[in-house]
Amino acid sequence: MGPFFMAILFFGFILLLSSFFTVKQQTAVVVERFGRFLSIRNSGLQLKIPIIDRIAGRVNLKIQQLDVMIETQTKDNVFIKMKVSVQFKVIQEHVYEAFYKLEYPHDQITAYVFDVVRAEVPKLILDDVFVRKDDIAIAVKRELNEAMMAYGYDIINTLVTDIDPDIQVKNAMNRINAAEREKTAAMFESEAQRIRIVAKAKAEAESKKLQGQGIADQRREIARGLVESVEVLNNVGINSQEASALIVITQHYDTLQAIGADTNSNLILLPNSPQAASDMLNSMVTSFTASNIIGEQMKNQPKRVKSKNHNAIDYNPSDTSNPEDEVKP
Repeated sequence: MGPFFMAILFFGFILLLSSFFTVKQQTAVVVERFGRFLSIRNSGLQLKIPIIDRIAGRVNLKIQQLDVMIETQTKDNVFIKMKVSVQFKVIQEHVYEAFYKLEYPHDQITAYVFDVVRAEVPKLILDDVFVRKDDIAIAVKRELNEAMMAYGYDIINTLVTDIDPDIQVKNAMNRINAAEREKTAAMFESEAQRIRIVAKAKAEAESKKLQGQGIADQRREIARGLVESVEVLNNVGINSQEASALIVITQHYDTLQAIGADTNSNLILLPNSPQAASDMLNSMVTSFTASNIIGEQMKNQPKRVKSKNHNAIDYNPSDTSNPEDEVKP
């Protein structure tokens, strides 16, 4: 076997090996023959004619993501930077269009995203951009689907993932938000203070009411006790005046005893001597006696007749007689 035959065998073996190729999962291979489209091969082991057929390219069928950064202006003249994420894939039945009709799909998608965002955002103020970012994403997806479907691309989803205003605008928005929250907190604090004041006033009113009822009950019981004490003293021959004086003296000594029981008391009663109680008793008995005498004299005083000319002549207040009934002279 000569060297020439060995070279032919080696060359044939190489050609045989080059006739087979593999295609990965979620990938499509475009095969051309003499520069002309021949077929699309899917995943698995594939065969082609060496030298005549060649692999023109491989198309990824997985879902891909393209992040587009856009700077635009809102309706209230605020410049913002937006990040739009576009998720897309090549339709398996349209690999031919995706491979031959569109050379730079990323650039094409980016251009459409720029066009839609810069048409939609200037219609909105800054606050509405944050609120209606989903509407912007839907508008981008609708526009891209209409444009890219003809090239064999399917737009799965579009997301506005970031909205970044100028740093000074963000600081102003933060200050506005902080001021609004402080205002709300002040309103809640004032309401809480009002509730506390009202509750305290109601509690004080209820306390005063109960205190007044207690004082009234106390005085009622004291009066009832005094009446019973006077009745007991009257039964043993002590008149009402002397009984009242005796009760006052007893309360006087009870007060002195209560004051003396407190070791921290600095109160001094003047005069405060053994004769003070006797003098107080004598003064009270004398006062009661004098008042009784004056009362008896007023009862025995003759009645005064009212003058017809209404002069200022004293008359007995208890006199109910009619001056017209007096005998005329």
